[in-house]
Amino acid sequence: MPRAGLVAASVTEAGAELVDEVGVAALSMGMLAQRLGVKTPSLYKHVDGLDDLKHRIAVLAAIELGDAVRDATQGRAGRDSLVAAAQAMRTYVQQHPGRYAAGNLARVIGADDPLAPAIDRMLDSFSAALHGYQLDPNVQIHALRMLRSLLHGFATLESMGGFQLDTNVDDSFSWMVDLVDHGLQAAAPLTVERAAT
Repeated sequence: MPRAGLVAASVTEAGAELVDEVGVAALSMGMLAQRLGVKTPSLYKHVDGLDDLKHRIAVLAAIELGDAVRDATQGRAGRDSLVAAAQAMRTYVQQHPGRYAAGNLARVIGADDPLAPAIDRMLDSFSAALHGYQLDPNVQIHALRMLRSLLHGFATLESMGGFQLDTNVDDSFSWMVDLVDHGLQAAAPLTVERAAT
């Protein structure tokens, strides 16, 4: 009989909290069972093993990150929206490094995989943050990939303690976001030109 109050969602949330502490590689079903005060076999009534648990954590991470970016950018446009989205992602990775890493390792495994809509939801939030730049739809995906790549690299390096120089990391982050803003603004006239031809 499953422990009262223990369901797939609560097991996933507990796993997400644990993976933030120990990292994806160290996560185990035994460790999670100990955290929850149950025997390891009890967990298999709620998740189908370690891979399934990691996948569920990835879905949770994609939803949480998408919602964080959406909430941060609501009512903002252009540079203000970009800055808010960038900081929301940076903060999320700092606070949830394990679940963020799990999200990056996961792959969609079927048509009914909840990871697919979770990723779409996250990408929609980032796309909305770029909306004010009025980019050509043909280059939107490139801008989105560029933004995610830069933010991922910066936030991941920072969460791993990768920045060792004395220069203020916040200043470097602001400089990077300003550079992205200038680049996106420079790309906007190309959109206007194409629309006029």
